[in-house]
Amino acid sequence: MTHNPHLDVWDIEPKDFPADEAPSVRLKFLLRYAILAPSTHNTQPWLFSVNGNRVELYADRSRGLRITDANDRQLTISCGCALLNLQVAMLHFGCEPLVDILPDPDDPDLLATIHFGRKIFPPDDNEVLFDSITKRRTNRQLFRDDPLPAGLDKELQDAVKSERAWLHFVQSHDERNAISDLIAKGDQAQWASKRFRLELAAWTHPNSSQSGDGIPNYAMNTGDLLSVAGPMVIRTFDLGDGQAAKDRDIAMYSPGLVVLGTETDTPRAWMAAGQALARLLLRARSQHVFASYLNQPIEVEKFRNELSDTIGRRDFPQIILRLGFGPHVNPTPRRTVDEVMS
Repeated sequence: MTHNPHLDVWDIEPKDFPADEAPSVRLKFLLRYAILAPSTHNTQPWLFSVNGNRVELYADRSRGLRITDANDRQLTISCGCALLNLQVAMLHFGCEPLVDILPDPDDPDLLATIHFGRKIFPPDDNEVLFDSITKRRTNRQLFRDDPLPAGLDKELQDAVKSERAWLHFVQSHDERNAISDLIAKGDQAQWASKRFRLELAAWTHPNSSQSGDGIPNYAMNTGDLLSVAGPMVIRTFDLGDGQAAKDRDIAMYSPGLVVLGTETDTPRAWMAAGQALARLLLRARSQHVFASYLNQPIEVEKFRNELSDTIGRRDFPQIILRLGFGPHVNPTPRRTVDEVMS
């Protein structure tokens, strides 16, 4: 496989932190951790501006998914993930992060500002998260049958609660069966749309690609139709039935299936969901647990209320994840910090 230089961004040496340099230099180094956050289709829909000791985080709506994410909900969640990564990195290097979410009502693209506060010692639980930033992967491979670590459910629920979100673990067979059915229906509805297939194909790349974004084929499940179907096939054929059958099976038989949600459904709540998601993923990875997404019932609006009813919630599910132990997977490419500076 041809080496993609956009994979080199994952190789960060904490010893290289420029502790004695100006705040702007330190912040630019810390952004190397922010850009490793997950995003839908690996679109990386964020831009950063560094001014003195402050970073401004902007939504890059040019990278939005007009079909899958028409109101930029998932785009905002992705930016929330990047913000959490940045806070964890700041804490690791002894810098208190002072965050303001949606600080300017006249500029909805400005999602957050964050700047250095006082010098502090990093909390022990933050170090667990920091060590996981460069190890986190979205793992679409089949998971083993091994149960999740004892107590992980409580850890993850506490993690998302700290960001004003909630986490529902699917426990009963009937509930899991119903959610798996919704995931399959979501697949079929999405793939039936040519516009959806065109959008997905635009973000799917061959392994030889030198792109800094999108999903390379090697990141797909080896049994996934997308791993052998190139962009032309995705654009041309409705593979929904096959994808639905596969996704239904992995939802049914992965060791953990969870729904993350919020009490409201506003940009501020989406930012909270993103920070909660990133905290969950890093905490899970610290125990060698991988995750991948099964968001189809949330992306297809008519199934979202059904999902809420199924899990007995009256508020807003934002993310569906499966959790488990899987094989090693390589990271996906990222644009460099210079490429995401506004």
